[in-house]
Amino acid sequence: MNQIQTPDSTPWSRIAQRPQYQELLRSKRAFILPASLFFVAYYFALPILVGWWPEMMKKPVFGPVNAAYLFALSEFFMAWTIAYIYVQKAGKWDEQARQILAEESSKPSNH
Repeated sequence: MNQIQTPDSTPWSRIAQRPQYQELLRSKRAFILPASLFFVAYYFALPILVGWWPEMMKKPVFGPVNAAYLFALSEFFMAWTIAYIYVQKAGKWDEQARQILAEESSKPSNH
């Protein structure tokens, strides 16, 4: 039977020093930081493009749909794609965290 660890019984400082935990943090940072920066840049590209190049953004693409509307619509798909990729990666990160905690809980306690 699995023993549930409470925050008081988990040796967080020891876990933080583990190479597996450090790799987990690097992996998360390697995705989250670039994905967030890409999202913000893509999001603010629309008002920047509309403000600086309004004639380009007014060009019709499909009937009454112009480049600005198409770009705005693409932001939904971009956000959904990033969210989907994040969920896939987060599942792997959760499994790594479970393994780290399981390995740590199997060690004898120093109480």
